[in-house]
Amino acid sequence: MLSPESLKKIDREIAKYPPDQKQSASMSALRIAQEEKGWLSSETIEFVAKYLEMPAIAVYEVASFYNMYDLSPVGARKITVCTNLPCALSGGVHAADYIKKRLGIDFNETTSDGKFTLKEGECMGACGDAPVLLVNNHHMCSWMTEEKIDQLLEDLKK
Repeated sequence: MLSPESLKKIDREIAKYPPDQKQSASMSALRIAQEEKGWLSSETIEFVAKYLEMPAIAVYEVASFYNMYDLSPVGARKITVCTNLPCALSGGVHAADYIKKRLGIDFNETTSDGKFTLKEGECMGACGDAPVLLVNNHHMCSWMTEEKIDQLLEDLKK
């Protein structure tokens, strides 16, 4: 279900914990699986659960709790906007509304060309940098004005 390269990465994560605590690597294993597959199908979650020797429902609970895991297909570029109170007070809601207008989609939707998915995120721990966006769970963008959002969207189209 996962490539040998991904399984090696998961094995490195498992090795960080005592042998009887493989389930401690569930978040890392899900991240690795999602990087390979693009999102986490029920089959992928079940595979990870078997690999970690734990119930599939326990892995699903992790995957469904954290917003960095995608339980349905997403666009090539996933943009997550923090709208928690500190970011909301510092322009997060405005940034989200601007992106919605620019892309013609709402939260949890993907553009018709499959390039962009927009998500609403929980606190990203950068309240002083608001408004904050996260691209594909890895690239944080701070102090996002309309001009910076325009530039980001153009860069991501390439």
